[in-house]
Amino acid sequence: MRVDEADGTKLLSSWDQASHLICTHSYSHKLYGEPTSYADFAVDFLKNEKVIAPYRNRTTLFRYPFLKEGDTADKRDRFRALLKERGYRVGHVTIDASDWYVSQRFVDRLSKEPNAPIAPYRDYMIAHLLDRAAFYRQLALDVLDRDIRHTILLHFNPLNAFVLLDVMTAFETAGWQWIDASLAFEDPIFRSQPRTLPAGESLVWALAKETGRFEDRLRYPGEGDIYEKPKMDAVGL
Repeated sequence: MRVDEADGTKLLSSWDQASHLICTHSYSHKLYGEPTSYADFAVDFLKNEKVIAPYRNRTTLFRYPFLKEGDTADKRDRFRALLKERGYRVGHVTIDASDWYVSQRFVDRLSKEPNAPIAPYRDYMIAHLLDRAAFYRQLALDVLDRDIRHTILLHFNPLNAFVLLDVMTAFETAGWQWIDASLAFEDPIFRSQPRTLPAGESLVWALAKETGRFEDRLRYPGEGDIYEKPKMDAVGL
């Protein structure tokens, strides 16, 4: 619904022209949990197909809103069957994070102090993302006994508009190498379908949960404002 308008069309067209993958994230960003039935979620998913159909780099990958894949086995499995029927795979996130919340705090600060410095929020963002990347990489190594090609959750938001290049440089300095999304999704790990309930979270989180061996390291939800709020409050951000 955010791109089904003139400004959204311009934005997606620019991404398409730059050869980014144009995938789907549902139409209304419904939480596929207790409040949303399978039927409602399926209709919303199908509604979005016409929005992205015109783009040259349209790719049949779907990312669940909030990374939530259903609160019951029936809802989880019925929607997985629909994805398969329509030729989709899940555009899994392996490194979950809360960049959206850090940006929200930044925007809230600017609304009160228009000249508030960006640097403290940039530094917090970088530290947060590197910390989450290290956590999920190690978890993947422990679960799978190998390195995988990772995907990190980042949003199109005001703070990232200022700091994305700094974030990318920080990852490179820490030893990470950026690769095309199309190459990342070739890793066979992205075809996994963990049998967890409630379903979802980072793919690495779900695979770890499925084993039953990492309960001491897994929190639920995997990421969220409930974890970052006290930290940001403590440093005055």
